[in-house]
Amino acid sequence: MGNSALKAHLETAQKTGVFQLTGKGLTEFPEDLQKLASNLRTIDLSNNKIELLPPLIGKFSFLKSLALNNNKLTALPEDLCKLKKLETLHLNGNHLRQLPAAFGQLSALKTLSLSGNQLRTVPTQLSGLRHLDVVDLSKNQIQNVPDTVGELQAIELNLNQNQISQISVQISHCPRLKVLRLEENCLELSMLPQSILSDSQISLLAVEGNLFEIKKLRELEGYDKYMERFTATKKKFA
Repeated sequence: MGNSALKAHLETAQKTGVFQLTGKGLTEFPEDLQKLASNLRTIDLSNNKIELLPPLIGKFSFLKSLALNNNKLTALPEDLCKLKKLETLHLNGNHLRQLPAAFGQLSALKTLSLSGNQLRTVPTQLSGLRHLDVVDLSKNQIQNVPDTVGELQAIELNLNQNQISQISVQISHCPRLKVLRLEENCLELSMLPQSILSDSQISLLAVEGNLFEIKKLRELEGYDKYMERFTATKKKFA
């Protein structure tokens, strides 16, 4: 892609606050973007070949939405965590194994998508994020859900298509969690905390494709309590 094309994109972005350059085979984050650090609200560089997000990403202090789906990122810089206004972060289809230590400083974050990466656990940094609504950690290599999950503020947690065989009972203490997706994992029925059914806020539990038959779930103590929440929620959205 030539400089003139990039220049045209930059001019548009200056007016709109949106910089979108997807599927152009970019191998690096366009350095020229930093000229617009105070203008940009949205950056979408999905479907490229970017391997590294430079520290200068921390300069985009007004950024609300950042999408880097389907790139080749193996790590994220600590500077990303300076983006105090960032509400939406899409990083599906990369090669991330962990999140920066300071990730919990992204205090405005509402939506986080990390589907199709190489995470092995639910990142503990997420527990500090007070405004999280949706967390998508599907299609990773997560094997267990640790105790820190109990402090997660999300309304929806998607853990489909992982290798989860253990879940901390703390998950039933999540204050806002309504939707828990655990399809296509390695859960035995005995490893599913019964408190999810009897004593949580969860009103949609998706567990198809694990190591037990769904009808066995109905025999568990607390299932009728779960169904009450499920039905009440359905009525609300009907």
